Parts: sequence; structure tokens; C-alpha cells
Amino acid sequence: MSSNSFGKLFKLTSFGESHGLAIGGIIDGCPANIELNFNKIQEELNNRRPGQSKITTSRNEADKVEFLSGIFEGKTLGTPIGFIIKNKDQKSKDYGNLKEVYRPSHADYTYQHKYGIRDFRGGGRQSARETACRVVAGAIAKQVISSFNITINAFTSQIGNIKIQSNLNEYDRKDIYKSIVRCPDNTTETKMIEAIEMVKQKGDSLGGIVSCQIKNMPVGIGEPVFEKLQAQLAQAMLTINAVKGFDYGLGFEGVSKKGSEYNDEFKAIDDEIITTTNNSGGIQGGISNGSTINLRVLFKPTSTISKQQETVNSKGENVLLKAAGRHDPCVVPRAVPIVEAMAAMVILDYLLIRFGYAKFQQAN
Repeated sequence: MSSNSFGKLFKLTSFGESHGLAIGGIIDGCPANIELNFNKIQEELNNRRPGQSKITTSRNEADKVEFLSGIFEGKTLGTPIGFIIKNKDQKSKDYGNLKEVYRPSHADYTYQHKYGIRDFRGGGRQSARETACRVVAGAIAKQVISSFNITINAFTSQIGNIKIQSNLNEYDRKDIYKSIVRCPDNTTETKMIEAIEMVKQKGDSLGGIVSCQIKNMPVGIGEPVFEKLQAQLAQAMLTINAVKGFDYGLGFEGVSKKGSEYNDEFKAIDDEIITTTNNSGGIQGGISNGSTINLRVLFKPTSTISKQQETVNSKGENVLLKAAGRHDPCVVPRAVPIVEAMAAMVILDYLLIRFGYAKFQQAN
């Protein structure tokens, strides 16, 4: 299997399976002499980890990251940063009935067909457990780009047909992470939790949307024509498990607008050029224009449900499946820090392409 690396200059290569001894990664290309806040890295992992609330899977993993290389006296050396996160609460016996069965809407059938072998315990490499590695790399990337005063905040804006109706620019990060569903609007949060609990009781699941804002972006970040900034952000988000869609700015809603309604007019204020609206989502021609980058990531309902479903086994026989094991009735709340992590890795990668390593090392 190839394609386990993401990024160009700032690159993460992840490894491991859901029920193996550990998952982990190697971060290559991190600028040197960056002082890391390890508590913040662990905090990001805690925001993603399972077993954190009544609406997530009951698998109880501490997700404690252990760094093996690339860091000395709390600072990055510029050499590869190796890390592992040990798996400690696997219940592989729960997956014995899946050894010969292909779960609906999972990658069981495609993995088996492509490789001729698969780890059926918790999905193996196809499991979203792998995304913990991305959160580590993204947490480091966030600390590196903080010298540009860039902030990245994601939140749950929709679960099923329940969505935030108010202004998406008004929310504070602390409000997002006070909420177990990662929705900063109290009224909407309550409705979302009720909806998730209801489908959980029925053995079913829900999908939703994570919105993300990247603020204080410098102008000029992006590499047209085939590596436009939005194209790389889209690729990053579409590599996350259960993601089925991506848009930015007005996105698909822009199709109902006329050009006169959609266009972001420019205005010069105190020698600074700004746009009076941000329908473009902070990116024009594949390059950041200095406005906030607004993007949305759509997650499908969790594929593993306890309701009985029709499927096929490895012998080509039609069978019935009622999945056991511990699963999220909605993956969206735990996906919020993953979306932030992938955005941070993309932004750091493109800042390095634009400004080089010296810019970061001088800043520190």
C-alpha cells in the first residue's frame, strides 16, 4: 500500500491499524527551533479521542502521544519527528463475525478485492483511528503558523437537518469546545444532541457538516494552476474518513446568485485593499486574498449501525448483518479537530512554499 503521506514540504506519513499495537507517524519538514507546547498537542488529541461523551463511541482510549525523535529540550530540531499513540482498549472479539462479511458502505469489499487481505478488526487501516496521527501533525502545524497570527477554528454547523441559523462569524473557540457536539450555538446544540441520542437508541446514525474558518491569512498563498489553495484544501478534507463533500465561500449556494450578487467588490481603506463581501471564501484564482477562508466539509452518516442490514460474504452469499462493537452514532463532533488539523497542515505547507524555512526560524 502506497499513498500514506500527505504534504510537500511539511509532510506527514502515518502508520498503524485500529487494533494493532499502536498508530503513529513521521513528520518531515517541520521548521527547526520551534518551541512546542505539548499540553496543547495533547488537548487537540483529547478533543478527537473516543469515549469523551454520551454521544460518542464508548471505546476508551487515552490517546497519549509519545514523541520518539526530532525534538530536543522542547524544541524542534528540523529533523523527522517520530511519534506513536498506543492502542489500549481494543475489543477485537467484537469483530469476529465480520471476518467473512462485507459491511455496507465500508471499505471491506474494496480492500479485500484490491489487496487480497484485510484486517477486519475495527476496520484495520481503513479505520478513522488513523486520524489521530493527523491531529498530532496538525497541532504542531498550528503552533508553527501562529507566528503569522493565523487561527483555524472548526465547529459543527449541521447534524442531519438541524443547522445553525445565525451568523457563523460570531462564535468563540471556547464556546465550541464547551459543547459535546462541538456546536457553539446553545439552542442548536440541544437539538443536535437530542437527534443523535434518538438515532442511537434506534441503532441508526446521522451525518452532518463541519464548518471551518481560517483567519488572518496573508495575501498571495496558493500555487496555480493545478495546486490552487482550495484544491489542496479539498484534497485534504476528502481524505478524512466519511467525508462526501467540500465547498468554500458560498459554495453550492452560489449557483442561485447573479454575478452582481456574487462578486466581491474591492475597496481601498488606509492603503489596504479589502473586499466588501466574502462570497469567494477568501480565495480568488486559487490564491488567498487576505479575507477569512470559509470552508465546509460534509460527513455521511456512520456506516456501522446496529440495525440489521442485507449484505454479502466473501463466498458471494447473501447474508444478514447486525453489527456489534462500539461505534459513533454521528462522527461529526469528533471530526472537528481533524478538519482543523488538515487545514493547518495545508496552510503551513503553502506558507513554506511561499516564504521558505528561514521566515519561520527568524520569527522564533
